[in-house]
This record gives sequence, C-alpha cells and structure tokens, in this order.
Amino acid sequence: MTVADLQVVEIDAKVGGAESQAAIIAEAIAVIDRTLSQLVRREIVSAGEISDLLLDVRNVLGRA
Repeated sequence: MTVADLQVVEIDAKVGGAESQAAIIAEAIAVIDRTLSQLVRREIVSAGEISDLLLDVRNVLGRA
C-alpha cells in the first residue's frame, strides 16, 4: 500500500459503517503485505512468526 492508500484508509475509518469495515480490511491486508515482504527474504520461517502474523490479522479483523 502506498501512503495515499493509507490516508484513504484513515479517512474511511472516520466515516463509519461499511467504510469503516473496508478500512479495517485494508489495514489487515496491509499487515499481511508488510509481514510477507519481510518473510519472503528468508528461507526459514518459524511457526511462532506465522502465528504472530495470524494473530495480528485476527486482531485487526476483530474490530470489524
């Protein structure tokens, strides 16, 4: 996501309703993208790191 995309997400979060859910989903996708970009550089990824990623995404989506 670009900075402009993140700004749109922040604005959507303030509007509420369906826009708020879209913002939360966009944030969850951003968490996934950010973490995957870090993990792709490595050959071995621990189960704990994957669990952390899944918990982060679950926490973000739990706000929807």
